[in-house]
Amino acid sequence: MGRFHRHDDGTVHSHDHDDDGHHHHNHGDHGDHGDHGDHGDHEHSHGDHDHGDHSGYATGSQRIEVLESIFAENDSRADINRKLFESNGVRALNLMSSPGSGKTTVLAATLDELAGEVSVGVIEGDIATDLDAAKLDGRGAQISLLNTSNGFGGECHLDAPMVNRALQGLELAPLDLVIIENVGNLVCPAEFDVGEHAKAMVYSVTEGEDKPLKYPVMFRSVDVVLLNKTDLVPHLDVDVDSYIEHIRKVNPTATILPVSARTGEGMKSWFDWVREFAAAR
Repeated sequence: MGRFHRHDDGTVHSHDHDDDGHHHHNHGDHGDHGDHGDHGDHEHSHGDHDHGDHSGYATGSQRIEVLESIFAENDSRADINRKLFESNGVRALNLMSSPGSGKTTVLAATLDELAGEVSVGVIEGDIATDLDAAKLDGRGAQISLLNTSNGFGGECHLDAPMVNRALQGLELAPLDLVIIENVGNLVCPAEFDVGEHAKAMVYSVTEGEDKPLKYPVMFRSVDVVLLNKTDLVPHLDVDVDSYIEHIRKVNPTATILPVSARTGEGMKSWFDWVREFAAAR
């Protein structure tokens, strides 16, 4: 079976490879609001069992047609979400990152800053638990929790149908801004339009300066990058200029904001960016 990705023009490209010990993603059926397949990486064991006849499995152009259909259905639902936001005068921001980057800490600080000034709703995406949603509770925002777990694992991203379902937990009319906190992952979330008006990501200095080069689709897709945990720079062997240089190689136009969500350093620039974004409605 081949790996795939979607290009900027919407076409899907499959990379065929041997099936020996690789990890696989199953993107499931994104065409409705029902159960979604397991996106978690999993080991495929080649132990003592019969693999059977694989000659009838869909590969090549047939597989690509199926994937294009999945993306087309997602994009159709994303357009519905976007029209719903716009009919209510709401701006939507898709906030992405890898796990442990400090995304929820950034979001909590943002809600505290904007409380009483900008009316915010949050779609909190997580594979399981309500831990992050609990951290955001009581900060003046409407919260709609969306767990992607289906009993067998969980999706590694939010797609448009899932966001559409989560919107039922928000009263949109009084809101100015909806922030969609995506599942922590540097691959899949960037490939799925969920109806947002802009994408932002949190990138921690603890992740290594090579991440923009290793995961270019994510970094290329965003409008703003928060380079977080800069308070740790004196304790790490890192060069912030190298991080910025690598981001610029894949995304020359993104706004890059070095910040520390823990100490508040640099966060004013992010708050001002969010204010301007929300006011653009």
